Amino acid sequence: MTKPIRKAVFPVAGLGTRFLPATKAMPKEMLPVVDRPLIQHVVDEAREAGIEHFIFVTGRNKGVIEDHFDRQFELEMTLQERKRVKDLELLSQELPGAGTTSFTRQQEPLGLGHAVWCARDLIGNEPFALLLPDVLVKHERGCLAQMIDAAQGLERANVIAVEEVPMERISSYGVVGVGKTKGKMFEITQMVEKPPREKAPSNLTITGRYILQPEIFDILATQDRGVGGEIQLTDGMIALSKAQPFYGLKFAGESYDCGSKIGFLAANIAYALDRPDLAPALRAEIRRLMG
Repeated sequence: MTKPIRKAVFPVAGLGTRFLPATKAMPKEMLPVVDRPLIQHVVDEAREAGIEHFIFVTGRNKGVIEDHFDRQFELEMTLQERKRVKDLELLSQELPGAGTTSFTRQQEPLGLGHAVWCARDLIGNEPFALLLPDVLVKHERGCLAQMIDAAQGLERANVIAVEEVPMERISSYGVVGVGKTKGKMFEITQMVEKPPREKAPSNLTITGRYILQPEIFDILATQDRGVGGEIQLTDGMIALSKAQPFYGLKFAGESYDCGSKIGFLAANIAYALDRPDLAPALRAEIRRLMG
């Protein structure tokens, strides 16, 4: 990528209805994966990739996300009085720098494409990353960092993270067509949203991580509503692909769809098993529960 990727967009305005009643008063993005909110894991991935400005597209009842990325003076004073040095250090390490977070509102639930468009003035005329907070990718090198590494030297390119999915499940995903290989990536020849198995161009699905050029905003601004009466990001990317190249990267690592209950539970187990302080006791408890 000839221009550095400095900014990332996190669409966090969703209602999280699949997790009711837990999400009645708490945003789904704040549900904990072990001891860190889901959104914190995704922001950490962006920070590792060199992102400097974190842009959250929020909605009503999402103020706790903004609070999470701010200082909590009462909590810090209590920890100081109790000499909880490690906890204070942890809070300090995870606190974004002054001026590095921005929050804008998506007043209506008009789809992912609309949420991205809401960030247009904060992004400006430069390429940006888009990370869906429902998806965690577990690997020693974060998914976004892998994408930025693979895109080095490309001119005005768009990049989508993809992974293989069994064909019997393909109709639940956005699917890409595979063209010529370019380094670790391949040219995307088409994008199809939730195709029937017999019409799917491949078994490679779009996985919630994108690098997009700013021209996407002009397309989303005038785009007709698509499936579900929403402004679909995939429709916008298809239009942009007529003028700019799109590449797919089969990233290293395993993804967890934390928008589903099974994916969320699996992520908690996988991340906990990576923790030396938790893994032995968790394995023992799993064995006990399994009989």
